[in-house]
Parts: sequence; C-alpha cells; structure tokens
Amino acid sequence: MFDILTVLPARKKMSPSGWVSFNAVCCTHNGETKDKRSRGGVKVDGHNWSYHCFNCGYKASFKLGRTLGLRARKLLDWLGVDSGTIGAINLESLKHKDIAQLLEDKNKSKQDKIKFNSKTLPDELELLKSTDNKFKDYLQSRSIDPDSYPFMISPNEKGRKNNRIVVPYTYDGLVVGWSARFLDNRTPKYINEQQPGYVFGVDLQQDHWTQCIVVEGLFDALSINALAVLHNTISEKQAKVIKRLQRDIVVVPDQDKSGLELINRAIKLGWSVSIPNWEEDIKDVNDAVKRYGRLGTLITIIQAKETSKIKIELAKRKLTKRIKWQQNIQ
Repeated sequence: MFDILTVLPARKKMSPSGWVSFNAVCCTHNGETKDKRSRGGVKVDGHNWSYHCFNCGYKASFKLGRTLGLRARKLLDWLGVDSGTIGAINLESLKHKDIAQLLEDKNKSKQDKIKFNSKTLPDELELLKSTDNKFKDYLQSRSIDPDSYPFMISPNEKGRKNNRIVVPYTYDGLVVGWSARFLDNRTPKYINEQQPGYVFGVDLQQDHWTQCIVVEGLFDALSINALAVLHNTISEKQAKVIKRLQRDIVVVPDQDKSGLELINRAIKLGWSVSIPNWEEDIKDVNDAVKRYGRLGTLITIIQAKETSKIKIELAKRKLTKRIKWQQNIQ
C-alpha cells in the first residue's frame, strides 16, 4: 500500500507527538508565501494519514477503505505524485473495504442524506413555449437562454399571474418549491415557495466538475449554472448541502452592502471567495454576464478567486470602501 512518507521532501523531522514536519507544499497554491519553516505536518496511523499546514491552514486526510478526497488528491499532486499512482491508491484502498465498513458507510449515508419535501406546482402553470415572446425577451435581456431551464408561465390567468415567469426548484429530480418573477415594475418582484436549507442549482451541477460557484440570486445562478443560496448568508443546512458535492467552493457575493455578509459567512466556513474587479455599475453575476458574456464572467471569477483568509479580508475591505464611496456620491 502507498506510504505518504516516501514522497515527502527530503528535509523532514519527526516530533515526539508523531507528526512528521517539513516545508509545506500547499502554501503557494493558496495565496501564501513559500513555507521555509517546516510548517507542514503529516501524522501516520497505519495506512491512514492526516495532513495539516500551520502556515496557510490547508488540511487533508486519507483513510484505508475510502477513496482519496479532492483535498488529498491535490496534496499528493503538489508532492509530485502522478495521476496514475493516485488512481492506483484508490483502487488498492477499496480492496480493503470490508463488510463492516460497507455497512457503516451505508448507515452513515442514510443518516446524512438531506431531504426536502416534494411540492406541487400551481395547476395553472405551463411550460414556456417558443411563441411566448414577451417572456423569452425578458430572459434573453438577462442573457439567459429560454431553453436552458424548464421555465413556466400562466398566460391564461388574470392580473399579475399573467405576467410572471415561474422557476421550479428541484432537488434530486423532485420539485421542492418554486419562485415567481413578475415582469411589471410593481412590488414584490418575487414570490417564493422555499423550504429551509434549500440551495438552488444542485441539480444543474455536472459530475465531472471540480468546482462549484455559490451566488446569492436565482438569475445569477441561472446565468452560469451556479448554486444560489437565495439570500445574503448561508445557513448551516445550506452549507451541508453544498459540502456534500465534495468540490472546491467559490463564493461570489453581490458587490453591494448585502454581499459583505456573504463574504463573512464564507470566511467562517473556510471557503474561497471571488470579488472580480468589475466595472462600478455591475453589482452581481447576472449583470456581469450581460456585459462580458458567460465565459468572460467565469474567467473573471476564477482569476479573482482567493483562498487565503488575509487576502479575502483585503478584498472585502476594498469592496467596502467602494460601496461607501458610491453611497456618498448618490
């Protein structure tokens, strides 16, 4: 079985507590300066191991009988382990997965599974058709393809119901709620049927994606196939839903006062944050997509991604100054 100690840098030392310390390989990948003080540490327990960097805070671990998680795969890659060896580690590890472990995983999976109640959409709704120009024009004005999601309308209803687009909320393929966006200028603009802890866009994520982008608004998410928490913070249940995707998480807040709260929450959760240097009149992801296009927006998000808490705080401080300046000139 693979021994992580064989791929550690040559200069390393063992502490009395069992930690093997060496110059951490993760820091430069996480926005920190190169470690020269042996702040990285591995502790081995049989075939199992844990890694902790006391410089940038990066953590990873491996347990025999389980496959390598994303963070562990990244660490091994930084240590120079090739992808073929990483694949072989996973295969060898699974050979040691005994019946007791399988039962433990099965029971844990049942306990951890997050469920939402199935909901029925209003009877009057029907799918948006190619001839429904008013609604298609609205979606296209927000740079959203009308055919990219099962948008619904109620053209035979009277009053405001005749002038709305309904976005079904789904989770594991089930309808669990919905949001109605009215196209007139009256308030409220939105009416939502939303269960606590729900995150929009989980069903939009592809299995081969290694990252997921978390935004505030529904149309922000629809613009780039992101996750939307549908307000300016992230509840514990929402965090659990997002973590279960087992991907790198990048939070993109609205560039206004409410977005500052989302940044604070992302920092507390230890997630990456991206605050792109968009033009001053662009407040959110959907605004950016309308200006730069979907691909251009995604590029700006990835380029501005920060994993270092210090750098996130600096970007937040810069955004705060910009928001205050804009408020003063209004």
